[in-house]
Amino acid sequence: MKILITDIHHGNGGGHVTYVLSLLRGLRHQHDLTVAAPETGRLYKLASLMQGVRVQPGLYTSRPLPLIREVIQLRRFLKRERFDVVHVNGGADHRHVMLACLGMRQRPAIVWTKHNTNRVCSLGHRLRAWLGTHASIAVCDYVARMLAESGYRRRPIHMVRNGIDLDYLKPVEEAAKRAYRRALFGELDDGVLVLGSIGGTDLNKGWLDLVQAVAGLEPALRRRLRIVVAGDPPAAAMQRRVRELGMQGRVVFPGLVKDVRHILGASDIGFVLSYREAASYASCETMAMGLPALVSNAGGLPENVRDGLDGWVVPAGDIPALQRTLRAILAEPACVAVRGRSARARVEQAFSTAGFLRQTQSVYAQARGLAV
Repeated sequence: MKILITDIHHGNGGGHVTYVLSLLRGLRHQHDLTVAAPETGRLYKLASLMQGVRVQPGLYTSRPLPLIREVIQLRRFLKRERFDVVHVNGGADHRHVMLACLGMRQRPAIVWTKHNTNRVCSLGHRLRAWLGTHASIAVCDYVARMLAESGYRRRPIHMVRNGIDLDYLKPVEEAAKRAYRRALFGELDDGVLVLGSIGGTDLNKGWLDLVQAVAGLEPALRRRLRIVVAGDPPAAAMQRRVRELGMQGRVVFPGLVKDVRHILGASDIGFVLSYREAASYASCETMAMGLPALVSNAGGLPENVRDGLDGWVVPAGDIPALQRTLRAILAEPACVAVRGRSARARVEQAFSTAGFLRQTQSVYAQARGLAV
């Protein structure tokens, strides 16, 4: 099939970009793939390095005059290239593709993946569901239920869990773990547990809740915990809050990292304590590294982590619940390794790259049949 994949992100792009890169790596030898994304984004830069993938600039502006120009250019491109499928991943690119395809005699099938838990009841969503969607992909059951209660129910809705590269992400040897920890914290006693996040430093990721929970523990317990949060440097107000809690020596911000294995490899437990979350690559990548995951009960997170087996699920924003969980972990630290092994097995079973690619291609084929 000839497939165009679009993305709107100018910067890092987080899980959206990780999702598209997974598709490109897995499908580039079987299909004719093109990516249309902003030149300033991580996706454009990394996709440009892939053999078998064509990359072109794609802008999805909301201002009327640029929007009209961009849609006209996109329509010409779609007519010339005659794609079988256009796979959109956000609201703005979905809108542009819908408008560009209106009235086309040979229009491609439009597949939309919903990556987040934002509401889908706006006029824009209703129009895109009616005029610009042949099939939808939900990245977790929580999102699938949202779509089933919206205008998107008129077309097939498929739940396809993200695929995780299990050869790249795997448990590290003890010597490597010690080296990664030393690079972040210096020398640590053997009894210290490191809690690590690769989910970013936005306030809605809930990492400040963990900092507050640890700060409120008894001093003997607090001394046994460290926290590392990878992502853009946190805002000044958040860094000030860390200092007010007296945690500046126990929380490390390494910034955006090229290789998350260095962060997860230094950690004993991964955490994603978001207030809003869909599938969360961060939680699955954590588990693939053989770490149990401490997650909130937001969105699709409880689908990833089975409470008591692969980690711990706590109510979002509940500091006392976090403290109870941390006390339980410190009282029985042997449970960390047991749940870590279960977490790795969970990802192998439910988040394989092969299953992700197979199911996504099936969606493409079905959508193409509906568009003919």
